[in-house]
Amino acid sequence: MTPSREQVQAGQAVYTRRTLPLYDFVVLGVSNRFIWKCPTPRLEAHYEQHLSANHLDVGVGTGYFLDRCRFPVPAPRVALMDLNADTLAHAAQRIARYRPERYRRNVLEPIAFTDEPFDSIGINYLLHCLPGGIADKAVLFDHLKPLMKPGARLFGSTLLHGGVPRSPLAQRLMALYNRKGIFANQADDLDGLRHELERRFDQVTLEVVGCAALFSARS
Repeated sequence: MTPSREQVQAGQAVYTRRTLPLYDFVVLGVSNRFIWKCPTPRLEAHYEQHLSANHLDVGVGTGYFLDRCRFPVPAPRVALMDLNADTLAHAAQRIARYRPERYRRNVLEPIAFTDEPFDSIGINYLLHCLPGGIADKAVLFDHLKPLMKPGARLFGSTLLHGGVPRSPLAQRLMALYNRKGIFANQADDLDGLRHELERRFDQVTLEVVGCAALFSARS
């Protein structure tokens, strides 16, 4: 099922110029540690483990991880891809020292792209914001694969509804976010994520930390 434009917009509409300055504190500072039980330093370590000198970030948030992580070279190629113009602008300003490329795209649709492909693609906390079930969302892997060089690694994390431990507080907050359209992960579970990754990639790793699944994949 192809999600409507309204459904796609709903998952990213909360991220505006007014709310983005609060994101690092609310999500990365409080929610990750105390509600989702996946502390941000653990996500940062995962990011740094898989980051390359030729990197595309998809669903860029505030650019927190790109700002803090150490790239393997002093002057990496960094590209940002998001449907939300505010997040693209915010993240690009934050990592202006890298002169990032910017692409405004909906990754649930085929991606128009003619530039050089990448050695790593990061998808952090994006899947749980996309509409549909995990099989519907996984089409983004198909759309991103042509942007990957041979041997490139795709990695990221997502908050799951099933197959992971969720405290009562996490269950209530996740339900609230789903009602508001901020999340759309009621049909997302660990087995489904594993299945969709293994359908498309030869080497897949998955680790559960709290409510989050940290994944990496390469062909």
